[in-house]
Amino acid sequence: MTERDEDYRDAVLPGMVWTDRHFERCTFVEADLRGMVTKGCTFTDCDFTRTDLGESKHSSTAFRNCTFRRTTLTESEFAACSLIGSTFVECRFRPWKIADTDLTLASLTEAALRKTTLAGLRLRETNLIGADLRDADLRGTDLRGARLHETKLDGADLRGAKLDATGLTHAKLAGALVDLDTAVAFAAAHGLRIEP
Repeated sequence: MTERDEDYRDAVLPGMVWTDRHFERCTFVEADLRGMVTKGCTFTDCDFTRTDLGESKHSSTAFRNCTFRRTTLTESEFAACSLIGSTFVECRFRPWKIADTDLTLASLTEAALRKTTLAGLRLRETNLIGADLRDADLRGTDLRGARLHETKLDGADLRGAKLDATGLTHAKLAGALVDLDTAVAFAAAHGLRIEP
């Protein structure tokens, strides 16, 4: 059963456990969902503006094309989730635990994610313009097609990460840790000729 167009605005539901629930176009604006646990749920086109999701835990849950504006996500955990196409604006993330999660086509413009572990995530075609990913762990992360203009990747661990030439020329990469393949790709993207 799917709940559609339901209004949970200002709802006070801290610590709730939701399993296999489905929501479409529902409003959670300014709701208190602190400490909530979701398992196998889906949220499609839902609005989490100014929602408190601090200390919440989500596993195998999908947030598709959802809006997170000024949302509190501190101490929240996402494992094996999908955040495809969702938009995050002026959210409070740190510390944020996220693993084995798909952020393809999501928007994290100017997101403050310094020192966050994002290893192995799918960030294909994700909008990371102006995001602060300094000293972040991005080992094995798929960043192909991601928009990385003015993205701060200084000191980030990018070993095994997949980046295309556009990302390697637009992002700020001073002091980033890379493997040999990325170093060669970086040199080629900046017009250097590599000869044995």
